[in-house]
Amino acid sequence: MRFEPRRNKTVSTRTRRLRVVGALCAVLASAAMVTGCGQDNGDETAAATSEAAKVIPQQTTTPYESPSGTAAQLTEDQTERKELLSTVKVTYDKAATTAVGEVSGGKLTDLDLEGLDDDDEESASPTASASPDGSPSPSPTGSPSPTGSPSPSGSSTGPKWIAEVVEEDGTAHTVSIDAVSGDVIDSVTEAEQSDAEKKELADWVANAQQTWQQAAKVATDKQKGTVTSLNLEENDSQTLVWKVDVVTEDWKRTVFDVDAATGKITDEEVDND
Repeated sequence: MRFEPRRNKTVSTRTRRLRVVGALCAVLASAAMVTGCGQDNGDETAAATSEAAKVIPQQTTTPYESPSGTAAQLTEDQTERKELLSTVKVTYDKAATTAVGEVSGGKLTDLDLEGLDDDDEESASPTASASPDGSPSPSPTGSPSPTGSPSPSGSSTGPKWIAEVVEEDGTAHTVSIDAVSGDVIDSVTEAEQSDAEKKELADWVANAQQTWQQAAKVATDKQKGTVTSLNLEENDSQTLVWKVDVVTEDWKRTVFDVDAATGKITDEEVDND
């Protein structure tokens, strides 16, 4: 843009008026711009706050939140684990050691906290059923076991550890332990074992190079938590493994398959229910 030289140094009255008006307009325009910018910033801030208000309640509350803010976040299974484990005073290792001590020369092949994540819980706690003539038959609870000693369900109403301890020849014993006091409720020899079942258990005990203590340590080293079940069995690939259930602080359960020969974890499943 080319500027032409001013021809006169004096300024006319009309020119001064135009300059004053121009200056006033510039001031007013600047003020309008400042006001406009402030309004824009206010709108942006208000919009951001509004969006945050929409998000925050979703992050901090749930439709079923209890006054404590925690119970409603647990599933039914997690709530059951929390309630049952809060009553248990005897840890799995103490229960296992006690059970093995009940059977001379026996080895632990199974240990479960009764009523926790039981697939056959309904069959484990039978109720009264109808007899062939239609009349109610008495519940098996408290009736004598095949060996004549009281059944575990009739001996204690509190939490219990149920263990299977196997002798070298495959003879299995079921040992029930009070999970609060640590006392042995009863110890029963399996009365209906077939020769094939005894042989299978004897082979498992002989071939398991990893003890239950080692298997539990491998699992809890991988996932910190409370051991609620130990089970020596063959998996779908016919590999002998220790299945170890570990319940974490959020009351979820992780099931590990620990190779009974190598001690390595071959499978890991998280139960989010």
